Amino acid sequence: MSFWLVRRVALFAAALLTASVLVFALLRLLPGDVAATIAGIDATPARLAAIRAELGLDRPLVQQYWAWLTGALGGDLGTSQLNGASVSAELGRKLTVTAPLVLGAAVLAVLIAVPFGVWAAVGNRTALGTGISAVSQVGIAVPALWLGLVLALVFSVQLRWLPAQGFPPVGWDDPVGAVRSLVLPCVALGLTEGAVLLRFVRSAVLGVLHSDFLRTARAKGLTRGQALRAHGLRNAALPVVSVLGVQLATLIVGAVVVERVFTLPGVGSMLVADVGNRDLVKVQGEVFLVVAAVLLISLLVDVAHRLIDPRLRATRSGAVR
Repeated sequence: MSFWLVRRVALFAAALLTASVLVFALLRLLPGDVAATIAGIDATPARLAAIRAELGLDRPLVQQYWAWLTGALGGDLGTSQLNGASVSAELGRKLTVTAPLVLGAAVLAVLIAVPFGVWAAVGNRTALGTGISAVSQVGIAVPALWLGLVLALVFSVQLRWLPAQGFPPVGWDDPVGAVRSLVLPCVALGLTEGAVLLRFVRSAVLGVLHSDFLRTARAKGLTRGQALRAHGLRNAALPVVSVLGVQLATLIVGAVVVERVFTLPGVGSMLVADVGNRDLVKVQGEVFLVVAAVLLISLLVDVAHRLIDPRLRATRSGAVR
């Protein structure tokens, strides 16, 4: 396990390094000039050259990349090319909105998908199972953007229970206000992602219910529920964990849309604004953070697989992996 973990962490580091090169290189292909954005339309060539020198844009790309990478490894993602603010500090503030939003939506998705997915599988040919499957299909078809607008219309405009937009200016110093601001965005993301995950839970449990080992457990005297709890859920968890990892990555991307709908000052809103302003240093820091989060989720999913399945933990360097 320890050798496998070291190798897997090394693979994660290599993927992260490759991603940093791609992010840095691809952003340089975007049209426009940040120096012209800062200087304005009437700037002279001398003024543009001075701004490029001040921002380090006149240096070779290899030097620019190395300076950014070494800083990023030390937790410094550079400073904004437009206002000189620390990218790391600003990302830290925005994450206090985005991280609870994504985690809250993920918890809600799991709380919806696991019990209802199991019920839909166990009652596959009953009215309950059919109803759950039908509702989940509708949930898959509903975009988080549309659902967010409907939730805001019902619970904010009509019922006035929750705020439709914004986040407390003092942030989490007002915990009640912060939580109330995140309820509707979390529900909008959690319901749509939970519907997708529910279908995979249902399929995984159905496969286990028709497996030979579960029939053997029932032949030994266990009821269907006892056999499923004792032997089935662990086996069904393997594909579900993989899908959950993908869904978490989807939640991170979906947070960009939901933050715009509810006017939340998170990483997604910051990214959209910085792309429009062509603030390359901030954009590459934000994109790199998202990519690192997705790669980290992939690493954690692999670790979870080995913890769940004892056959993977028992393998050695020449065995099946």
